[in-house]
Amino acid sequence: MNGKKVLSLALAATMSLGLLAGCGGGNDTTGGGNTSTPAGNTSSGGSDTSGTTIKVAAIETSYGTEVWQQVADAFTEQTGINVELVTDKKLEDVIGPAMQGGEYPDVIHLAVGREAGLTEQFIKDKNIAEITDVLSMNVPGEDVTVGEKIIPGFVNDNSTTNPYADGKTYLAPMFYSPCGLFYNKGLFEEKGWEVPTTWDEMWELGDKAAAEGISLFTYPTTGYFDAFFYALMYEVGGEDFFFDATHYAEGIWDSQAAQTCFDIVEKLASYTNPITPAQANDQDFTQNQQLVLDNKALFMPNGTWIVGEMAEAPRADGFEWGMTALPAVTEGGDRYSYTFFEQMWIPAGAANVDAAKQFIAFMYSDTAADLFAAAGAAQPVTGIVDKLSGDNQIFYGIYDDGAMAALGSFASYKSVAGLGTTREVFFDPVNALVSGTMTKDEWVSSIKTASDQMRANLS
Repeated sequence: MNGKKVLSLALAATMSLGLLAGCGGGNDTTGGGNTSTPAGNTSSGGSDTSGTTIKVAAIETSYGTEVWQQVADAFTEQTGINVELVTDKKLEDVIGPAMQGGEYPDVIHLAVGREAGLTEQFIKDKNIAEITDVLSMNVPGEDVTVGEKIIPGFVNDNSTTNPYADGKTYLAPMFYSPCGLFYNKGLFEEKGWEVPTTWDEMWELGDKAAAEGISLFTYPTTGYFDAFFYALMYEVGGEDFFFDATHYAEGIWDSQAAQTCFDIVEKLASYTNPITPAQANDQDFTQNQQLVLDNKALFMPNGTWIVGEMAEAPRADGFEWGMTALPAVTEGGDRYSYTFFEQMWIPAGAANVDAAKQFIAFMYSDTAADLFAAAGAAQPVTGIVDKLSGDNQIFYGIYDDGAMAALGSFASYKSVAGLGTTREVFFDPVNALVSGTMTKDEWVSSIKTASDQMRANLS
């Protein structure tokens, strides 16, 4: 059993034990951690950071903006470091112009997989500061290190926090969520339908639903296919196939496992509500999510944040959130739920790297975790399940119900003229599959061509 398989199993085991809930050069960032340093007024490198003002830029999501101000205020009270906070739903548009001029936030909370691909660009250009030493720093205000607070598996041997496979950490794991297929439990009870446990059962249900004018599937944007596709890769070929595929191994897309993936996505496209592609963008994605609330589509890939995101949206009578892992490829086969988590990072050109590391360390404090949990966001820290309530306790228990945890992502590669992001190559074409303007063979051919370039330019 290889290391990455052990990682996924360890994460699942940790969850079932109840430990889980949900561009330019610059400063020297290699100062070693010092766990004996009093938290708050000095950095890992020993310089005095009290009185410093750091700029923190965070994407505004369903968790809102108020919680970020609360956390920033608590951090200032604990450390004496002031925070100039910027939050916006289109964060890239807000901070992008200044960064082009060489002015960077000290801390950025912006995950990979977004349409703009800003985080991926910083990764490709190696313009993210190393933060390995943060793991050995004390959490400000607590007598425990950051590494001891974070759930095992979120910073070791995964290609998201360690995109260069060099044993070092560059992106800090933030809010995590089991991902799966979300649906209306009330509708299933009303119709007497069973939630499919295999893809064959899924297609049978799709035909039943179509007879009643209901589509089997929708998706918010193609970006949501990352978690879906990663879980599917685990199902069709296991850990070895997932690793080879996400590292663009030569010939991998000609394998039987890959063909099974492509066949399932192609068939699912034919069962997708036809209005989906037109709304699958960062402005209109909630309209696709609304299709499930209105009983116009049965399933959509999403994460636990969906409950808060659509809390004020109208819904069909008797609506009740349900969540399931992907159906198995064969009867009795493994079913997977991808563990999505967001990321926080420090641009290499940040002016206050030491103070920025203090801020990241504070993200794993009990104070911050409590504030985030109250807003519906689960930090990957031990004991988080006890801080959650309602639907989230059910969702975060998916691994207790037999689902296996999938973790990892496509490996980073250097910027190449004409070569898009993994989202553009692998997932955006799903819109064309649904609309009928691209065939599966054309999609696969473009993936093979891009993978050759990606493999040749691995970071």
